[in-house]
Amino acid sequence: MNRDEQDIYSRPGHLIRRLQQIAVAIFMEETAEFDVTPVQYSALLAVRNHPGIDQTSLMKTIAFDRSTIGDVVKRLENKRLIRRVISEGDRRTKILYITPSGRHLLSRVKKAVDAAQDKIAAPLSREERREFMRLMHKLVQLNNDHSRVPLQLSAARTRDSSISTKWE
Repeated sequence: MNRDEQDIYSRPGHLIRRLQQIAVAIFMEETAEFDVTPVQYSALLAVRNHPGIDQTSLMKTIAFDRSTIGDVVKRLENKRLIRRVISEGDRRTKILYITPSGRHLLSRVKKAVDAAQDKIAAPLSREERREFMRLMHKLVQLNNDHSRVPLQLSAARTRDSSISTKWE
């Protein structure tokens, strides 16, 4: 590898982008029969975990920009996985609820999502996985404010900043 190539391939940003591409490809491969993207999956989980969440709060909860989250919500609604209801408190706000079909999809897709996560980390030993996850959490947490859409966890979750993984 020449010096110019090293300038590209040795940069954290490049490697993180490549790993994200790989992670999405593995997710899509493992979950192909369910017709759900990683962002849709995250949004669906967040709506299930926070019934009555509005789109702005959803955006902050999964750290996605307004236009992306709008498209994601529209697709999930078109698939009848969530429903949008006009808020009684503010008629301009639409609140989100998971449908029985959405719950069913989440239960069916779980094994495939777990398989995708395992496949992403498969090249690493158990100890390397733990260290990799610890370092990723640290980088994400300490750089959160630099994001176009910083992740905003609930107050209870923010107090306990440690996020465990199944590899711990």
